[in-house]
Amino acid sequence: MKNFCIIFLSFIIISLTALGFSGVLSTKTESVSGVGAEYLRIHIRADSNEKEAQAVKYKVRDRVVDYLTPLVAEYETKEEAMQGIARSLKNIEEVANEVLKENGFSYGSKANVERETFPTRVYGEYVLPAGEYSALILRLGSGEGDNWWCVVYPPLCFVGDANANVIYKSKIKEIIDKFYR
Repeated sequence: MKNFCIIFLSFIIISLTALGFSGVLSTKTESVSGVGAEYLRIHIRADSNEKEAQAVKYKVRDRVVDYLTPLVAEYETKEEAMQGIARSLKNIEEVANEVLKENGFSYGSKANVERETFPTRVYGEYVLPAGEYSALILRLGSGEGDNWWCVVYPPLCFVGDANANVIYKSKIKEIIDKFYR
């Protein structure tokens, strides 16, 4: 009976997750309107396109994502996520500045939550349509180099570049996986 309940609960969670995210991402042949209203993105913008500035951007990314993951996992709405991120801007800057300092960079970081227009992004079979999005923008130094991006809310994230395979992460799947261990 216990196994039946666990399987039934898992089925419901997976079904609700699938229904909840079905309109968030589109394939190359689909179009989704108004999708920017549902997302909170994060962009980490490197100081420049120099090799060292790009490398430290990824080190900052790793540490900032580690900081943000437990924070955003608790939010149930985009508004909650935006408010929580806004309250944490100084902490996010401190995390980034620590990584920059550890790696010998003299410039610091600046974090803001802003609305910006972003181009269409294609990752494998998924499309994040062009549009205006709310985003946590983390500028390293001048912030004029190439950026790395992720979706903070809803809690899913794409890792890799346009030529790499897409990895879809779901907080609910991670919770289910932990339950079965």
